[in-house]
Amino acid sequence: MIKVAVHAEDPITCMGLVGPLEANPQFVLSAAAPGVEVDVMVVSVETVNAATMELLRELQTPSVRFCLIVDNSWHADYSTAAEHGVRAALWRAEFTPAKFIDVIRRVNRGWADFPSSLQGGLLDHVHRVQRDVLTPRGLTASGLSAREINVLRLAAEGYVIAEISQELCYSERTIKNIFYGLMKQLNLRNRTHVVSYAIRSGLI
Repeated sequence: MIKVAVHAEDPITCMGLVGPLEANPQFVLSAAAPGVEVDVMVVSVETVNAATMELLRELQTPSVRFCLIVDNSWHADYSTAAEHGVRAALWRAEFTPAKFIDVIRRVNRGWADFPSSLQGGLLDHVHRVQRDVLTPRGLTASGLSAREINVLRLAAEGYVIAEISQELCYSERTIKNIFYGLMKQLNLRNRTHVVSYAIRSGLI
C-alpha cells in the first residue's frame, strides 16, 4: 500500500487528482497538511517558483517525496527542489490517469521522473555546480575530494595501504588519515566498511 496525499488550491483539480487514486486499491489517501506522514505527496501548482518551495517547506516531513503537477513553467532552483523532496514533475498538458499512477509508483520506489524538457536543464545545473563550485574546491559531486575518490578506487581494486601510498605518491600516514577522515565523516566502522559503502553508493 502506498500512502498518498494531494494538495491543490483548486477543488476541481484536487478531485481530478484524487479520482484515479481512489479507484486503485494500491493507494491509501491521506490529508495533505503540515506534519502528516505519507509516502508521496502530490502538489498541483501553476508555476514552480520560490512560493512553491515555501509551500513544500511547510508540507515537508523527513520521509515524504513530492510529485509536482505543473501548469506551465519551472522557475525554481533544481538543488532547492531536490532538498525539499521533489522527485517527480508532470506537466498538466501531458497528464493522463495512467501516467499519473505510474509516476506515483516510481516515486514510491525511490526513483525520479521528470519530463524530458526539464532533464536538460537539470543536467546543465549539475554541470555548472561541478564546474563553478565543486571543482575549484577540489571536490566531486559526491562531496568527497578527488584524492579521497582515488584512494577509495585503489582500495576497491585490492591495493593495500603501502601500494596506494606508492601509486599516488602520498605517505602511508596520509593514506591512513584519509581513511580515518572518511570513517568519521561517513560514520563508518573501518576501511572495509568505507570501501563497501563507496561502492554501494556509486561514489566509485
